Amino acid sequence: MPLKKRWEPLERGTIGKVPDRYGVYELGDEDGTVVAVDYGPLRDELKEILAYRDAPKVRWEACQNREHAERLAEEHRERL
Repeated sequence: MPLKKRWEPLERGTIGKVPDRYGVYELGDEDGTVVAVDYGPLRDELKEILAYRDAPKVRWEACQNREHAERLAEEHRERL
């Protein structure tokens, strides 16, 4: 099951709004199709993706800790 948050453009301004904590994120193509699900420190992960990958859209959900983010990412991967 995809995250319920709406898609945001993956750009510097968006990354500035991302909380500086662990979470799960989805990357989407131009049509809003999920192409990747992962987890980690959100701001750091998305900065790296912006620099090295081509993904036009992103959405995320902040989590309480690393374990919660890992568990949530697995649940989302299983439902895609």
